[in-house]
Amino acid sequence: MCVFSTGKRAEYPIFYRNTEKKLAREQRKLSRCQKGSQNYKKQKKRVALCHEKIRNQRKDFQHKLSASLAGSFDAVCVEDLNLKGMAGGLHLGKGVHDNGYGLFLSMLEYKLEERGKYLIKVDRYFASSKICSVCGNKKEELSLSDRIYYCECGNRMDRDVNAAVNIMKEGKRIFAECA
Repeated sequence: MCVFSTGKRAEYPIFYRNTEKKLAREQRKLSRCQKGSQNYKKQKKRVALCHEKIRNQRKDFQHKLSASLAGSFDAVCVEDLNLKGMAGGLHLGKGVHDNGYGLFLSMLEYKLEERGKYLIKVDRYFASSKICSVCGNKKEELSLSDRIYYCECGNRMDRDVNAAVNIMKEGKRIFAECA
């Protein structure tokens, strides 16, 4: 999911999950075929086509989103996520891989570079979700199930929007240091 500091969201379609049943059915058919036979070769092509369709849908969405971001902003701030760590824990594996975040970042980076714009990566250890974007107060305990961020200062906002605002502020700080 892509969340902007304005509160706007760009939901990633779940291409793999949407095609998972068809892919499993085609793979089951393949497993029943005699290896090396003509039907095996045909079925193997069908499985490969399912994978190719998922890959093409994902790349198309990522190209369109990265082009839109590169055309709309002079600088884009993103969180430098540990994708391997995220995929390994918290039952997020397929979702993390289905998003193709690493490929999206590389597309965004080269499109921004072509236009003379900047991609600013904020450190993964920056507590973007735990810091109040209004007063700067840091919560020590915040679970993944807490979708609304409540602060003692009275700030109440969506957790992801709060994190996006914090990432934007940190990105501006990093950019100012480099300039």
